[in-house]
Amino acid sequence: MDEGLKQARTEKGRRAALLAALTLVCLAMVPLGAVGALFSPLVFDHRPNLLNPVAWTVFLLLVGFWIACILSPFAAWVTWSRGQESYAWIAIAIPGVWLIAALVAMQFVPG
Repeated sequence: MDEGLKQARTEKGRRAALLAALTLVCLAMVPLGAVGALFSPLVFDHRPNLLNPVAWTVFLLLVGFWIACILSPFAAWVTWSRGQESYAWIAIAIPGVWLIAALVAMQFVPG
């Protein structure tokens, strides 16, 4: 019985280490998100893009990515400490999904 508890503790430790590594990745993407947020108004350089809803979506995704990179690790660790591990994994995955959505949406902005 003691062996099973020991395995469960090491497995939880591995998951915590993976969450810590993903937290570092999110925090490493913060400068990238800040640069994206800084240059996001350049989406509107082409004059008709000011009325383009896709351009506005890209603008909001670029600005929101920076915020998601900052808040996502915090939310993941709060939910992890409360014993809601599945929500912690969802929270830590948000910046990756957000980045993919921004990259896909940028393909549809003319200019």
